Amino acid sequence: MNHNPTSGRATPQRSMSRITSAAAIWFVLAGLSSGQENPTALVGEPGKQIETTMQTADSAEVGYLIYLPDNYDSKERWPLMLFLHGRGESFGPLSLVAKWGPPRFAARGDELPYILVSPQCPKDDSWSSPTQQARLVELLDAITTQYNVDEKQVLLTGLSMGGFGSWRLAADHPQRFAAVVPICGGGEPADAEKLKGLPIWVFHGDKDGAVPVERSVEMVDAIKQAGGELIRYTSLEHVGHNSWSPAYAIPELYAWLNEQRRD
Repeated sequence: MNHNPTSGRATPQRSMSRITSAAAIWFVLAGLSSGQENPTALVGEPGKQIETTMQTADSAEVGYLIYLPDNYDSKERWPLMLFLHGRGESFGPLSLVAKWGPPRFAARGDELPYILVSPQCPKDDSWSSPTQQARLVELLDAITTQYNVDEKQVLLTGLSMGGFGSWRLAADHPQRFAAVVPICGGGEPADAEKLKGLPIWVFHGDKDGAVPVERSVEMVDAIKQAGGELIRYTSLEHVGHNSWSPAYAIPELYAWLNEQRRD
C-alpha cells in the first residue's frame, strides 16, 4: 500500500440492487466465472475513485464513492473497505465524502489495496438509524455480488457519526467483517457479547468536546469484560474531536488491517 499521509500523528498509546453511474466513467469487467460473461456492467475504473448511486429496495437513491485498486481485475478476490463519514459530510455534494479518511487518500491518488466504498448519509438521518443500517447492508450485498470481493476480508471504519454507525453495523452483523475501526464514536455496551470475537481498533481524542471519550472507553471495557481479547484502544493525547486525521495517518493501522481475515 503506497500510503504516505502527512497530516497528524498519534501519541503511542469494505437482493441484487441496480447500480447506475453518476459519473461518466463505466468500466465493463469480465465475468467472475470462467467462460461466462458478467451480465451486469460494473461501475468503476481501476486506480480511480468515482461517484455513483444505488437504487434501494425502499426506492431510495444512495449515493456513494467507489474506488477500485490500480491492478483490479476479476480473476482474483479483493478486500473491501466500507467507510462511513461524519455528520458534516451529509451537508453537501457527494464529493464531500472524500473530505477525510480513506476516500480522501483515494481522491488524491494514493494506491489502496482494497475496493473502497464510501456512501453518503442523508442530512435528515444518521448512520445508526434502522433505515440507514438496512441500506448499508443492501449496499454491501450489491457490491459483494457485482464485484469480486473477498468476503473474508471485509473491513469497516467510520468517524464520529460514522463511528456510531460502525459500532451498530458491526454489532448486528459481526460475521460479515474481518475488522472494525470506529473513531470517536460510541455504541451499546450491551452488544459486547456479540462483538467480543471481532478484531476492533478504537481511536478517540482525550480532549473531545463533541463525543465524550467515555463513549469509546465504555465499549472497550465492556468487550474486555465479556472476554474479548482482540480489542485495541488508542487514546490520542491532546486531541479534540478531529481524532480521525491522526488516526488515519498511522501506518501501523493499515498493516494491522491487512493482516485481518475471518476464519
